[in-house]
Amino acid sequence: MSNLLRIVLMVVSLLSLFFVMIRVRKSKLKIDYSLYWIIFSLLLLIVSIFPGIAYKLSDMLGFMAPVNFVFLFIIFLLIIHSFYLTQKLSKTENMVQSLTEELAVAELIAREKEENGRETT
Repeated sequence: MSNLLRIVLMVVSLLSLFFVMIRVRKSKLKIDYSLYWIIFSLLLLIVSIFPGIAYKLSDMLGFMAPVNFVFLFIIFLLIIHSFYLTQKLSKTENMVQSLTEELAVAELIAREKEENGRETT
């Protein structure tokens, strides 16, 4: 792994870690979401500080270069996170749909009561 890549990985991981911490501190990011990014940043930092890990894993898995392993690893983690977010989004959309239906039924019942109240007077 080239020194330039190591430096870029260190800088990017530290900047992302710093950015996540700021967002958590300002309550702009929930802690359970921030844990993913903190762990992701720390993994990148570890790989950039100790490139032997990337060399050993890339050799074991049959990659031609450790850089390819690092990029594939990053892409894999991002795809997993994207899937997790898709699940959360689907769950949220289902909840919004249910709440909308409940609100519509409650408004209909309220209108019917109001109309029945006018008819009896």
